[in-house]
Amino acid sequence: MSAGRKDEAVAEMAGLHGAFSFPEHLLQRIWLRGDFDQRALRLRDGRKVTLRFRGRWNRLAGPDFSGAELLFGDSETRELVRGAVEVHLRAVDWDRHGHALDPAYDAVVLHVVLFPSMREWTEGAGGRRIPILELLPLLERDLEAYAEDAAVEAIAGRPYSHLREVLGGVTPEKLQAEVRQYASRRWQAKVHIARARIERLGWAEACHQATLEVLGYRPNRVPMLAVAEAWGLARWQAGEVDIEAVYAAQAEGWRINGVRPANHPRVRLAQYARWVGANPDWPEALERLSESWLGDEGGAETVRVHRKMLRLSFKRVELAREVCGGALTGTRLDTWVCDAALPLLAARAAAAGEADLVALYEVHWQAWFPGDAPAELVHLMREFGLAGIRGEPVGQGSLQGLLGWLAVLANPVGRGA
Repeated sequence: MSAGRKDEAVAEMAGLHGAFSFPEHLLQRIWLRGDFDQRALRLRDGRKVTLRFRGRWNRLAGPDFSGAELLFGDSETRELVRGAVEVHLRAVDWDRHGHALDPAYDAVVLHVVLFPSMREWTEGAGGRRIPILELLPLLERDLEAYAEDAAVEAIAGRPYSHLREVLGGVTPEKLQAEVRQYASRRWQAKVHIARARIERLGWAEACHQATLEVLGYRPNRVPMLAVAEAWGLARWQAGEVDIEAVYAAQAEGWRINGVRPANHPRVRLAQYARWVGANPDWPEALERLSESWLGDEGGAETVRVHRKMLRLSFKRVELAREVCGGALTGTRLDTWVCDAALPLLAARAAAAGEADLVALYEVHWQAWFPGDAPAELVHLMREFGLAGIRGEPVGQGSLQGLLGWLAVLANPVGRGA
């Protein structure tokens, strides 16, 4: 392969809301961030894998990651291996790209693939056997969720002028229709992920993991999830968690540059410790509090009317006090409500066949406060009339709908329309 950017492999798949694209570049990012269950790593030949260092990402020609340090085998037969890691969607992509004939790939010691392979190893130069590691069974979420999150993250970083140009080419009627459609899609996706998490972990642990994920926000979501898995809710309830030890355990994973002091992971971990200390059984408190919402109905006119009829300002205070023990307030509380609490409550109701409750939680989500919304997107919503009449507050639903639609329209990582 010649020097320069690599050719991009893309898998087209059917998802919850139609076809979507999953590029090889996204799989590389998942490997880079360690966004998978690292406790259950096993090669296709059955050996256990322990990751000391996943390698440095190479965006040019040659193997995808260099300088990796890996341990193959169980404690009695453990072997330290250093070298490069190549990442593909499918094992056969190694052959299609002719890597065995390229000396640049002679240093590859691990072949990471997304989809299951019939092979136990990949053949390198001279017949050298390179072990294969499949990531699909180890992913924390479904592929569609990874693709959508990557698209939204990219959109949030786009210049305001570019997004404004995109929106300016669409009629107001079509724009509002698209935003409504994608708001519904994003809500359904959040509930889908929450339901899978509850089925896998149970209610309390699902609440615990989803909350730490939200506290990590985008930059530190993955290491926060690793913390949640290693230090389950019971250990926080028992006061067995040392914040400095927890922080040090993820030293290589934290992303600190550009993070505001209030969002520093050490600060957020201490905040969660105060939360659990003040209300150890907070997942049960969330269940009990939500029962008092039964019978509430939102208005059909505007976000302002919805908020008044649903008593959202009161519920916001109630959640902060009765569930979060006063440890979480402000915009991060709103983000937690919309990205964790409401989807989890809706998922629990969906599993019980309570469709009316699911619909009620969606109304809450649609009208809830925008939380940690990028300022550019709030400006866009007001400029293009997506917040309704002049002075109308911005709701979570329309904000999420705009994010979803922009991600699909302007970013090739997202789903096709």
